[in-house]
Amino acid sequence: MKKEYEKFIESKRHMCEENDAFEPADYSKYDVKKGLRDVQGNGVIVGLTEVSQVDGTIVVDGVKTECEGILRYRGYSIEELTQGFLNKRFGFEEISYLIMFGKLPNKKELEEYMGILNQNRKLPKTFTRDVIMKAANKDVMNAISREVLFLASYDDDALDNSIDNVLRQCLYLITVFPMLTVYSYHAYNHYINGQSMYIHNPDPHLSTAENFLRMLRPDKKYTELEATVLDLALVLHMEHGGGNNSTFTTRVTTSTGSDTYSVIAAAMSSLKGPKHGGANLKVMDMMTDIKKHVKDPDDIDALTDYLNKILDKKAFDGSGLIYGMGHAIYTKSDPRASVFKSFVAELAKDKGCEKDLKYYTNIERIAPALIMAHKHNNKSVCANVDFYSGFVYEMLDIPKEVYTPLFATARIVGWSAHRVEELISSNKIVRPAYVNVHEPLDYVPLEKR
Repeated sequence: MKKEYEKFIESKRHMCEENDAFEPADYSKYDVKKGLRDVQGNGVIVGLTEVSQVDGTIVVDGVKTECEGILRYRGYSIEELTQGFLNKRFGFEEISYLIMFGKLPNKKELEEYMGILNQNRKLPKTFTRDVIMKAANKDVMNAISREVLFLASYDDDALDNSIDNVLRQCLYLITVFPMLTVYSYHAYNHYINGQSMYIHNPDPHLSTAENFLRMLRPDKKYTELEATVLDLALVLHMEHGGGNNSTFTTRVTTSTGSDTYSVIAAAMSSLKGPKHGGANLKVMDMMTDIKKHVKDPDDIDALTDYLNKILDKKAFDGSGLIYGMGHAIYTKSDPRASVFKSFVAELAKDKGCEKDLKYYTNIERIAPALIMAHKHNNKSVCANVDFYSGFVYEMLDIPKEVYTPLFATARIVGWSAHRVEELISSNKIVRPAYVNVHEPLDYVPLEKR
């Protein structure tokens, strides 16, 4: 029976491949913006936002020109924001306030906000046991998505889309996402991997980054440097414009009138895709492969030869991609990677990972020219934040299963801000058009087919 079913599926796959494929020329014929991008690869403008600005080009004398990457949260550059809190305090709480409410908090406002977050740092009674532990999943992202939907059943006003209620829901989810992430991983690690189980409650006196490490580790211990670097990573991943897939999913689903829990679950489903949230995992796999074939990171000739093999689809996964290099918008630099690098170096020194760091720094230096040569164009290529983030998480002893959920723990702030903005600023459901390219057919009765 199983073999018959497999044969059936295989035959239908061939039918789908035959009937669902388009001629590449049709996209040009009908002026289709495939992937919602124009022929230059730029995103089609479908909306307005006050939340953040993401740019890799500027217009000079009417000509679009490459520039150093620009990332602004609510008008403030990411460089200024991070300089403002680094070495003084943790930034997740302050910057999430900015992104959610549109202004930097003063001391009193920040203290009030942190108090609200601390009040929210708890899951419903028995939720950890009944929902997280009893349905462990090897895919932590899937587990969290299910848990988010389950939380709706504990909310008497789950379907209320008033701004007051949506803000309440979003702030709650922002606060409990670290718990959902860590506890879901522990459930997976125990029930599927057979490892020891431990659940640590968050400490209301600690920051989001500190609590994440505290809950993740069996001894609850971490260094100030570790917490600082993780906090910075969360801030850098917190928001990235309305056009990235998961945020656009947030806005599209919000436009239907759906509830907060369903909207965030939809965003999670988008982020878990390897083309979106899993990029740093591909970087880590690639670096493992490179280290096997190039033993000395300072052997530039050997490194160059192997990178060329990757680009020629003769090495690693055959994709022809050097993962972590290049970005849909940034050209000369990714400001997130630029901010991150000095702390990556400091953490690598602290962890004794300087040799590993050399692979990253040397590849970042030589790969852009190789990529441009293979593509035969002059569009600049830079390392993006995913190039370094997996390496940082590895040095922090964060399991790979948690990499993308950790991304979500940060990005839920941006999703929440865009959801609120969509509710306030737009009253139209997002409804793009598709051109049907199938010719009309006359119906054939069953007995004549």
